[in-house]
Amino acid sequence: MTAQDSAIRPATIAAQTTSPVPGTPAASGAGRSGTTLAALGVLSFSFSFPATAWALTGFGPWAATGLRGVLAGLLAAGCLAAARVPLPARRYWPGLLVVAAGCVLGFPLLTTLALRTSSTAHSAVVIGVLPLATAAFSALRTGRRPSRTFWGAALAGAAAVLAFTLLQSHGRPTGADLYLFAALLVCAAGYAEGGRLSRELPGWQVIGWAAVAALPVTGLTVLLALPAEPVHLGAKALAGLAYTAVVSQFGGFVVWYRGMAAIGVPRASQLQLAQPLLTLLWSVLLLGEELPAAAPVTAVAVLVCIAVTQRARS
Repeated sequence: MTAQDSAIRPATIAAQTTSPVPGTPAASGAGRSGTTLAALGVLSFSFSFPATAWALTGFGPWAATGLRGVLAGLLAAGCLAAARVPLPARRYWPGLLVVAAGCVLGFPLLTTLALRTSSTAHSAVVIGVLPLATAAFSALRTGRRPSRTFWGAALAGAAAVLAFTLLQSHGRPTGADLYLFAALLVCAAGYAEGGRLSRELPGWQVIGWAAVAALPVTGLTVLLALPAEPVHLGAKALAGLAYTAVVSQFGGFVVWYRGMAAIGVPRASQLQLAQPLLTLLWSVLLLGEELPAAAPVTAVAVLVCIAVTQRARS
């Protein structure tokens, strides 16, 4: 999720010439490994909304977003420096800036603003339609067209999650939904572009360079927001901030992008259909929110859709 620079390393050439042939046991093993990595990414991201809610108990939305980005950027810079990774070639930077804008800046800020007035359960609507949007952005960006079966299952899964979340809000979108819808668009673009780049660069370097590229913006945000917003340090606030910075903003993307590179952006994105239900579970266990009665039915529908999309040819 590897070419380091404008010159391709011999190890990379060897890896390309020994790639598993589709349909062979090696290819099947790579597919299973990619699915596992993508699933680990989804599990990591499923804690993001509850962790953000915790962070908001001690920080304002702008400060929480800025601090999250700065900590992730510094962590990424340290990892890149320790591994002596050279700067990516110029041709990679437009895509890296899209990832930075969508996944490091836009999505964290917009969802944090939404979570000021929206519950984590309701905010999961943005995750419910994110797989479909990610697949659509990927198809537009790469020119590939998933099968009708794939799209049908994806639409059904997204519709099930959307119906579930809208049922919880009584079908009346709130002001926070505007933030969530905008967050959906920018994150889908970042996911799709990150998945594309991760076919040439290691996934951890893709999100690492994106976090580093965003440091000037996140640093300025911290300088302006901390004096302007109240700060109430506590264990939950610090734990939430740490999780969003280390896992949601960096570590989760490492396995997520690597998984997408292995099995493809459209298929990997459909695993996210389970993310809203996982988030609902954590909202009950960690935040004390009430579990909706329709959750088990939705869970079954989502799992069926995931099974179909994973078997459909892209």
